[in-house]
Amino acid sequence: MQTDDPKTTTRGALIDAGLHLFGRQGYEGTSTRELAERAGTNIASINYHFGGKGGLRSACATSVADRISAVLDTAGIMQVQTTPQAAETQIEHLVSAFIDLVVGSPQARDMVAFMLREITEPGEISQQVYETVVEPRHSALCALWAAATGRTPEDDAVKLSVFALIGQVVYFRIASDFVMRRMSWDQIGPAQTGEIKHIVIANLRDAIERQRL
Repeated sequence: MQTDDPKTTTRGALIDAGLHLFGRQGYEGTSTRELAERAGTNIASINYHFGGKGGLRSACATSVADRISAVLDTAGIMQVQTTPQAAETQIEHLVSAFIDLVVGSPQARDMVAFMLREITEPGEISQQVYETVVEPRHSALCALWAAATGRTPEDDAVKLSVFALIGQVVYFRIASDFVMRRMSWDQIGPAQTGEIKHIVIANLRDAIERQRL
């Protein structure tokens, strides 16, 4: 992507503005004027790039899907593992990459806020997020969990365990202020992210061990 292209720069700025404002104020509570002001552009550019506020909202969902997919796909979420130990190691690798994205990246605050807002407001965008992000990656993680435990990917225990694993990671982002206060941390930087990884992966190993057949 050419960052020096004015059209690309404006489009990206509007998506960033959408992630921030839609995530905090909701779609209905956000005006095109606010979006344009935050992006440093004019209201007409929303129609030009996205066909309107609804198109920008959809583009925000696509952007989130692309970011998550890029990280997890690069980490090998779709790779088939032939042994339980290899599958467990692969899940650990994926969890580490997901923590880096969701917890270790300051830019993830707006992305996660947008996702949480959309999944609690059923509709077209919620369905888009489910179909492009949640279902395919959750299914892939379930396949790896099943390979690690000897269960089947559609086992209820497997599906719930994967949701619980994801929930652990997301909590450290949505409650980051509380976590920092309770831990007496000034920030969640690389060292703190490493500590979080250590705990989450230890919990992961325990959960897999308990479910092995």
